[in-house]
Amino acid sequence: MQIGYKLMAEGFGPKEIIRQAVRAEQAGFDFVEMSDHYHPWLDVQGHSSFVWTVLGAVAARTERLGLATGVTCPTVRYHPAIVAQAAATLALVSDGRFTLGVGSGERLNEHVVGSPSFPDTAAERHERLREALEIIQLLWQGGYRSYRGRHLRLHDARVFDLPDQPPPIAVAAGGKRAARLAAEIGGGLFATQPRADLVAEYRRAGGGGPRYAEVALAWAPDEAAAVKAAWETSRWSVLGWKVMSELPNPVNFEAASATVREDDVRKAFACGPDPERHLAAVLPYAEAGFDRLALMNAGPDPDGFFEFFERELQPRLRAITPAG
Repeated sequence: MQIGYKLMAEGFGPKEIIRQAVRAEQAGFDFVEMSDHYHPWLDVQGHSSFVWTVLGAVAARTERLGLATGVTCPTVRYHPAIVAQAAATLALVSDGRFTLGVGSGERLNEHVVGSPSFPDTAAERHERLREALEIIQLLWQGGYRSYRGRHLRLHDARVFDLPDQPPPIAVAAGGKRAARLAAEIGGGLFATQPRADLVAEYRRAGGGGPRYAEVALAWAPDEAAAVKAAWETSRWSVLGWKVMSELPNPVNFEAASATVREDDVRKAFACGPDPERHLAAVLPYAEAGFDRLALMNAGPDPDGFFEFFERELQPRLRAITPAG
């Protein structure tokens, strides 16, 4: 089992994100993963820095820490040729510590470029993602490459700086179709729910790579403070993926989450200082077969969480063995 730390790019500025990543390595985390967004979910979060710049700086400031995007959409806001170049460069400057996490995207971030528009159907988003991954892997083979798909094109392009081994690709899956795609053309699975059926589908389709998942926690010295902080910044996360993928701006998430109560957040996050509650939140993911767990702390005190992880949580998490 590897334990990671979610860099909350929407909640902190880029220099603070870099500091937290360095602290995460010191605290004993195996990897960090950072979202690739253009907007935050809510205006109150107030940040959304460029992931490739930040992770490049993290690579230069750390020695053993794994790095991952969690996740990049390589189909609208970026052309996959740009993602192929960016990921190859980050793999080089990190000495092979980078994993490219990819997904089909959210309207929140992808609509900003205006054209082409964000696809209306999940089926088209997955078609685009498959083509994007084919382009990325084609470019990582070296040489000048061209590609003509139903949705995406590549003309006479070459990535000149390539690592000896291309970075692994972890594909985000909210359903079985995406889990099969992760096995067929990716190198790993990425999920946000403890769903054993996704892991099973990934394995049935031939997937044998790492299986990443995010675990929602909120640490604070008392439960009420943890719940309050998680409600203020992260109540959008209880809306479900069908809502999260469709809304275009933070103001829409503000409206959609207006009826979310603190009790709803308390049910969705392991809140407070009790390590038993945090362990109880982690165990379903291990039992589902995930072996790379990124702890997403929505509490108000990152440094307090790092101390809690070192003192209370890490020794017990290390004793957990993922299913399968």
